[in-house]
Amino acid sequence: MSDRSAVLLQYLLPKQAITRFGGLVAGARMGAITTAIIRRFVARYDVNMAEAAEPDIAAYPSFNEFFTRALKAGARPLADATLLCPVDGRISQVGTIKGKQIFQAKGHEFSSTALVGGDATLAAQFDDGIFANIYLSPRDYHRIHMPAAGRLVRMIYVPGDLFSVNPVTARGVPGLFARNERVVCVFEGIHGPWVLVLVGATIVGSMATTWHGVVNPPRPGKVVEWDYRDQQIQLKKGEEMGRFLLGSTVVMLFPKGPWSFNPAWLGEDLGRPGSAVQLGEAMANR
Repeated sequence: MSDRSAVLLQYLLPKQAITRFGGLVAGARMGAITTAIIRRFVARYDVNMAEAAEPDIAAYPSFNEFFTRALKAGARPLADATLLCPVDGRISQVGTIKGKQIFQAKGHEFSSTALVGGDATLAAQFDDGIFANIYLSPRDYHRIHMPAAGRLVRMIYVPGDLFSVNPVTARGVPGLFARNERVVCVFEGIHGPWVLVLVGATIVGSMATTWHGVVNPPRPGKVVEWDYRDQQIQLKKGEEMGRFLLGSTVVMLFPKGPWSFNPAWLGEDLGRPGSAVQLGEAMANR
């Protein structure tokens, strides 16, 4: 199937219904059937179970519990860097925010204001800052960790579409990451405010954070915000902050400053799309 046809098909598919069904199947405990599904998935996507805290496929009572499996202690050492990669995945794009515009793929950009759910005041804090978009494929570890230490300030659920977020769709759907359903997590750190966005996708049954639990479902069809400014929710660099139930993308925004990305992440002036990255490796320094 051509890229154009694959993208067109996504406009036509009942993505919400597919996602609801996928969530039901992933959460079901069906004994030998669940084990067979997981075994097939591991073989299909070449999942490395040797680095899982529980490598025995039969030990997982549901697909969701397998999919959000923990890693062995020490499997992802943390680099000595200002910002760490928060996930296992592949670079979609990284670079500098041009005013409020974030590069998605050739011919496509989206605004920081749209990404965070329309809050222009919040988005303005990242004008001319830096961003990183990282895609988590089905084979990856699907817990999300903190790229830097921070105090949780707000969380915003933004309703939206459920397009796939794979590289083909990123090249073909305008404003993809500011168009899909997402959970915007706002932190304060030693270098100012920063944002980590969990972007939903087709068959992503839910997204969860460590302080809230499952955020969606429900899917209320409107922006919902939680204010944590009167609480002291502090998370350390490298600490788990959330997880996807089936794969998706994280988008991070940081304020303007003398940032330098890990040279291995960069091409001439933008992130190297498709480059594999791992949780805990250096992302940027300041």
